[in-house]
Amino acid sequence: MYRRLEKKIDPFAPFDEDQTPPATVAAFSWHYLKPIKSWFVILFIASLVVGLFESSLYVLMGWLVDLLAHATPDRFWADHGNTLLVVGGVVLFMRPILHFMHEAITNQIIVAQSTNMIRWRTHVYTLGHALSYFQADFAGRLANRITQAGSAIREIAVTVLDTLLYVAIFAFIALGMFSSVSPWLALPMGLWIIGYVALLNFFVPRARERSVKVADARSVLVGRVVDSYTNILTVKLFARGAEERSAVRDALSAHTQAFLHSFRLITSVSGILAIMNSILLVSTGALSVTLWMRGAMTSGEAAAGLALVMRILAMSGWVMQTVRGVFENIGIVQESMETIARPHGIVDAPVAPALQVAKGEVRFEDVSFHYGKEDGVIERLNLTIRAGEKVGLVGTSGAGKTTITSLLLRLHDVEGGRILVDGQDISKVSQDSLRSSIAVVTQDTSLLHRSIRDNIAYGRPGSPEQDIEEAARLAHAHDFIMQLEDHRGRRGYDAHVGERGVKLSGGQRQRVAIARVILKDAPILVLDEATSALDSEVEAAIQESLSTLMEGKTVLAIAHRLSTIAALDRLIVIERGQIVEEGSHAELLKRDGLYARLWRRQSGGFLGAEETAVI
Repeated sequence: MYRRLEKKIDPFAPFDEDQTPPATVAAFSWHYLKPIKSWFVILFIASLVVGLFESSLYVLMGWLVDLLAHATPDRFWADHGNTLLVVGGVVLFMRPILHFMHEAITNQIIVAQSTNMIRWRTHVYTLGHALSYFQADFAGRLANRITQAGSAIREIAVTVLDTLLYVAIFAFIALGMFSSVSPWLALPMGLWIIGYVALLNFFVPRARERSVKVADARSVLVGRVVDSYTNILTVKLFARGAEERSAVRDALSAHTQAFLHSFRLITSVSGILAIMNSILLVSTGALSVTLWMRGAMTSGEAAAGLALVMRILAMSGWVMQTVRGVFENIGIVQESMETIARPHGIVDAPVAPALQVAKGEVRFEDVSFHYGKEDGVIERLNLTIRAGEKVGLVGTSGAGKTTITSLLLRLHDVEGGRILVDGQDISKVSQDSLRSSIAVVTQDTSLLHRSIRDNIAYGRPGSPEQDIEEAARLAHAHDFIMQLEDHRGRRGYDAHVGERGVKLSGGQRQRVAIARVILKDAPILVLDEATSALDSEVEAAIQESLSTLMEGKTVLAIAHRLSTIAALDRLIVIERGQIVEEGSHAELLKRDGLYARLWRRQSGGFLGAEETAVI
């Protein structure tokens, strides 16, 4: 039964992954709750029924007190036994059934599934953001906001439909019962309700404002801690543990102050509420005794009324905390919304077709890109890489080489001109199909915190074991992989590599990345400092594998060590986003221009930014 209920909501049901969520808290929350609105309607009805049933028990208690007061013991069971059996049976069976149904709807159908549905949809939408979006924020803070958004939105909806409705039913049942006895008896309850609403009206906006500040302080704190952990090697190498502790301490102090500022409000409001509750209890008790003495109220009605008041008073503080929790969650949702609900920077064209690569020709036509600035970086670049041609990009640091490869991969959209692959404008085809057709090895290689096998197979999911091992052998990675063992005793290809592959050396990570590209076997190959982390002996071995890998493929390679790309078909010398020279290694040396000067100065070393002074 539980499993059938738990399948009523599918957290992974298809949805429009590119639709930008609204930018207000209510609309943002409704955007994610709308697919399961029918279940919240059912929860509302269930809460209403349970609330009415529970409050009616107090009326029933008053009836029983009056019954006992007017009946004689020897005739009580004979006169009222059947009625009592029916009432007892209803309470005995209906109350557990109603509560079970309510809890099953809340716990088995709504809570877990709605929470994870929201997390899944916010995560999928966030994945669609451009690379620059992730580079501008902490990974830990993004993950924290996505994780918290799901529980916060669900908690707001469930609390408003369930808890607050339940309490409202008790208050109005009490008000109705008192009114039926005497308007004077209803007066304290009515005034209390008005005062309680006024107190909420005072409390809620201030609680919301302070909750937003607490949420902001918490995000800063989480971001600071994650930043320290992510860059722990830098912290250790520069002996900056004291500075990191100080930074986290400052963030913790700010969070504590925001928290205390919030709780000052709670303490003050709780004190006012305690005074209001005491006045309600004393005034209702006094009026009940007075009316009973005058015969206007039975002892059962007085008992039921006072019991209802006691129940409402017990719930009032809880409701205040619940409302505070609601607005604390609103602060969390607002914070998450500000991060998540941004339009995607790079989107596919409507009904974008998949890129079809038959040959692999790449053409840049009047391409300009300035990272949003007025000029600089790439300006009216024209470059054609013929199908199967191996081209190397040469230039000083900051010349625009990596930007060119990023534009080819559509990690940024060009600001002018266009890029064609086999005559197809890459801005008109789907991003996934474009990147599936291009294999990339970058200088800054990071691996997923998964097994070596999974990292290599990332290039072509579902690859058989023998293909994965063959790719590792070609990348000269198989031998060191077989010697790996992680902290859980997993060995070889099953060993996990740690976050971003930190358990491997730079050269080992690079070889795993090359194995991944070998396995992917895409028609276009981009090598951005592909062998920069390798020692000379391993690099020489890898170069042979790369030569095999490059056969029949269109290749765009970047290297600071000019010797690693000197044998390519054509070398393009880039300076300030412009092509200043091109030709083979021999042709460029004969020309005795910029490339020749760089070659002589470098002597097989690295090409740094200082070469700008030579130009």
